[in-house]
Amino acid sequence: MSASQSRRSILKQFGLAGLALTIAETPGWALRDALLEANLVADEDIVPFTDIPPTFNPTPSVTNRSLDIRTINGPFTPRDQFFTTQHYGHPEVDPSTFRLKVTGLVERPKSLTLAEIQRMRSSELIAGFECSGNSARSIQGLASNGRWTGVPLKTVLDQAGVKPQAREFVFFGADHGEEEIEFRAQKFKLEQQFGRSLTREHALSPEPFLAYAMNGEPLTKHQGFPLRLLVPGWYGVANVKWLSHIHAQEEQYLGKFQARWYRTLKAETIDGETQWKEAAVTHMHVKSVIARVSREGGEHKVLGFVLNDGTPIKTVEVKIDDGPWRPAMLDRATTGKYSWKLFTYAWKNAAQGEHTLVSRATDSNGQVQPTAQDLENKKTFLEDNAQFPRKLTIA
Repeated sequence: MSASQSRRSILKQFGLAGLALTIAETPGWALRDALLEANLVADEDIVPFTDIPPTFNPTPSVTNRSLDIRTINGPFTPRDQFFTTQHYGHPEVDPSTFRLKVTGLVERPKSLTLAEIQRMRSSELIAGFECSGNSARSIQGLASNGRWTGVPLKTVLDQAGVKPQAREFVFFGADHGEEEIEFRAQKFKLEQQFGRSLTREHALSPEPFLAYAMNGEPLTKHQGFPLRLLVPGWYGVANVKWLSHIHAQEEQYLGKFQARWYRTLKAETIDGETQWKEAAVTHMHVKSVIARVSREGGEHKVLGFVLNDGTPIKTVEVKIDDGPWRPAMLDRATTGKYSWKLFTYAWKNAAQGEHTLVSRATDSNGQVQPTAQDLENKKTFLEDNAQFPRKLTIA
């Protein structure tokens, strides 16, 4: 991007002209829609970051898509920009023959059509999440926020009648592939569906959600059409796309993407000794990201977002170069407990030259977003919620 590029030209380049229509459909967003329109016509110039590697390409591939976070201009990510990753490709699911099977330790096994699910009492969930592999390497683009329509998972499980001995619930997608399973000296090649599980406590809680629409329209194939699971406040891997089968069982589920692939290994000091702790990837850790810096007249505005597990956010702060941490303005109206939270910081009297900006978020439990140095005791790259410094030059 050139040193001075208007927001309007960026929006045109990345196809965000329809965002105002999406927001207008949302009850209670009339004021935000008006503010958005004001932004679109404002004389606001983007200050380009100088730390974006030349290899960065936000153009979506056939299999994966990253959100260019510089284009965020409202609470909801448009369907055609919502990030996506997958392991076994994008299965073609015929909605007319689709069935959601509910089997195992239930009183009344189910085989539900999409129409039957849609006839259940629907509700909306506003939720944002990121891939557990999201990091500075992807310019934090494996994150998005949506307004989902569907039914609580508990509604379906209550209809099936969960038996008392059911302790774990496995969610299988329609996507599948061949996997090599190693057991000591033996190796087996087996066809497996993508699967993740929840404990009884989590599965029967009010939060997990079966979504068939996003932002008022049916899910795209990239987002798991015709049905997907959402576990609010958890990393994206738990949100099984192309959901086709729920199986209730007593034993622990040990599929590849549950027990072996999505794990975090980090050191902890206990009684003066280092011990290595291996844990499953589940709840998101508090994280803030600076997405864009723009100039309006003689002032600069820093815009970013916060993601976490739904714990209330206490503060978001921004630091310029080696200066003190300064409070940013958190938009507490942005869409609820599990939404990402947008924040802005008014950067006044910015001096000419090179600068480094960084943000940090703190939740109500006192959890502070760590630095990269704080995470050096973590050996795996997943769950990277480190502070994300951005570099730019003020002309």
